[in-house]
Amino acid sequence: MKPNKKDLRLIQIFILAALFILGIKYFDVLLSIIGRLWGIILPLIVGAAIAFTLNIPMKALEKRYFPQSTNKYIIKSRRPVCIFLSIIFILLAAAFIIRMVIPELINAFSLIIKEVIAYLQIGQEWLMENSEDFPSYLNQFVRKEVNIQDTVQKVMNFIIQGVSGILGSAFNVFGSVAGIVMDSVFAVIFALYLLFGKEKLISQFRRLCSRYLGRSFTIRLGYILNILNTKFQNFIIGQFLEAIILGVLCTIGMTLFRFPYALMVGATIAATALIPILGAYLGAAIGAFMIFTVNPLQALGFIVFIVVLQQIEGNVIYPRTVGSSIGLPGIWVIAAVTVGGGFAGIPGMLLGVPLAASVYQLIRDDVHRAERKKKVVRAPQIRNDSDTPKEQQEPIQEKNNFS
Repeated sequence: MKPNKKDLRLIQIFILAALFILGIKYFDVLLSIIGRLWGIILPLIVGAAIAFTLNIPMKALEKRYFPQSTNKYIIKSRRPVCIFLSIIFILLAAAFIIRMVIPELINAFSLIIKEVIAYLQIGQEWLMENSEDFPSYLNQFVRKEVNIQDTVQKVMNFIIQGVSGILGSAFNVFGSVAGIVMDSVFAVIFALYLLFGKEKLISQFRRLCSRYLGRSFTIRLGYILNILNTKFQNFIIGQFLEAIILGVLCTIGMTLFRFPYALMVGATIAATALIPILGAYLGAAIGAFMIFTVNPLQALGFIVFIVVLQQIEGNVIYPRTVGSSIGLPGIWVIAAVTVGGGFAGIPGMLLGVPLAASVYQLIRDDVHRAERKKKVVRAPQIRNDSDTPKEQQEPIQEKNNFS
């Protein structure tokens, strides 16, 4: 005897309730398992993110790489060449920013070291001038009963513990760096595989979903994933555009106010502005430090300037630039950044805006779909004019309610 739908529903509820209770009881174990799984799949997630980002310039280049050509060599080389050019473009942009920032930072630290040396020289001169008072201080110290052997033993123990701690930290850092390098290599390799075979992978994903989840569910899932893909791509493009605008405005403003390091600070702020809303403040901290090494008063003026610029960027430029690119009103952009940052920090800020835009698009489409259905139901029916006198009959005009 086959169980009916009601019995199956009860079994499902019972299994879900049992899993929920077990999850609460063994919550610590569940968290540790999730942590291990996250550490294992993190290179794959990073690789997917790299592939998604590289896919944006790659698609634009593929449309311009001899699109009408039927030569088989050009067709076969289109994908590898476009991937290579996309990587080169991103590496050149990163190299330009590093070339602008790192040398100036080295110069700033050199200035600080010179200032420290100057203060040390002043301190040395003070010690030389007051050296006559030191014998009395030394006599006071010697009068105290100080156990030299015990003191030396404590100093040696402190040095040994410090050296062992430094060696342990060095090994840990080396292991962490080696792990990061290996994960990065695997992530890049995985990203390249995704880019080279994305059409085949998408086709296989659709076939699997259609086979095991049903055709209607697959169509709905494809619709949702298409919206997510569009919103995330538009968000990345809008974020880069907003970062460039902010960097240019910062460079122009610093030049007008005659702040030093205008081009370098503008490039730094453009790079850090890829983090929504708060990213410019990170670049501003570097800029303020750089200017402080030259003129502390100008550094204070720069902080005031960057706060005003950031308010304009956060409340006017960012919501309009990024919000318009992803179809999300400015107020919801600010709300998404605030909520995402509260939940997950910087990653939450980066993911909150496109996710909010996707949810906004899905809800808006659903509301419009429901409204169209209501219009169809409430459409006036054609009346029967056979019982109406001819002089009271009016011509009936059909209206198309759908564009």
